[in-house]
Amino acid sequence: MFVICNRIPVAKGHEAEFERLFLERDDSQSQHPLKSFPGFIRNDVLRPTREEPYVVLTYWDSKEDFEAWTNSESFREAHRGRGRSEIFAGHPNLEIHEVIKSVVRS
Repeated sequence: MFVICNRIPVAKGHEAEFERLFLERDDSQSQHPLKSFPGFIRNDVLRPTREEPYVVLTYWDSKEDFEAWTNSESFREAHRGRGRSEIFAGHPNLEIHEVIKSVVRS
């Protein structure tokens, strides 16, 4: 499993606007473009508790599945017009990690 970590710096005072980009994307959630994409597992949007970037985590079966998503028309549509540049405090930092161990509550 691969986890994509996108650290997104948001300009002070624009946090609510940034969050709305995700919260208002799909009311039905069943229509979210990621949900039907092969290899997609899960997507989490994390709000910082200190002055740090927001973090968007996306879990994939494989790195190839993630790359297929980023090269897809669904990806382009999902990211088209996604916020005004002034809400961002810099460029996002994308990290790709392979899970080597996972512990879950039983």
